[in-house]
Amino acid sequence: MSAVLLAIDTATEQCSVALKVDDQVYQRAAITPREHSQRVLGFVEEVMAEAGITLAEVDGIVCGYGPGSFTGVRIGVAICQGLAFSHTLPVYPVSTLAALAQQAVRKHNAERVLCAIDARMNEVYLAAYSVTAGLVQEQVPPQMAALSAVTEQAWWPTVVAGSELSAQHSIQVVGAGTGWQAYGDALNPTNEIHVLDDVTLPLAEDMLVLAEQTHAVSAEQLEPLYVRNEVTWQKLQGRS
Repeated sequence: MSAVLLAIDTATEQCSVALKVDDQVYQRAAITPREHSQRVLGFVEEVMAEAGITLAEVDGIVCGYGPGSFTGVRIGVAICQGLAFSHTLPVYPVSTLAALAQQAVRKHNAERVLCAIDARMNEVYLAAYSVTAGLVQEQVPPQMAALSAVTEQAWWPTVVAGSELSAQHSIQVVGAGTGWQAYGDALNPTNEIHVLDDVTLPLAEDMLVLAEQTHAVSAEQLEPLYVRNEVTWQKLQGRS
């Protein structure tokens, strides 16, 4: 995808922005769990200035739409909606867990990734990915589970063991995300999973890559990816 794309993610403790112009990526990221709304637009301005372009030259917005912190997800989606509405831009929604898995591919050439982000209250956001041609493919969709039930998931043994194909070729399943650091004893009691200590939170630069295989939506159609049933989303005022 040769378009100029702006990626934004505030779904976790990390506030991250990345801009792709041709083959050059400009990025900003900081762990600021209570300052996303104050920092994110500043990061957007900084990468734009560094690249020497304006928002009018951007072709699309890539949005980290969850799962993650409720407040963080809402901030990110609202910012992306606002920017997309103001310039009539398409939006590419990318899962934060998929971006985390793609980061594992970028940094470690991972071939199978089991993502777990700390959801607090002894719960984690989970998803599993395989890799094809350098891009992650969803194997188990994003979901939330209590620690006590994670290893009881029907898909868990298959993912942890990989598959017959991965076993034949000695493909190791790696763990990415803050969930492994927070709850390692419960998630990885026998150390079957190789945990990547440097892949803990998603980054917008990896969302740029995943936009290539993501269906674009209008700003009006963009909604957060929540995995708790009791959470509802109210769109921007005045929008249906």
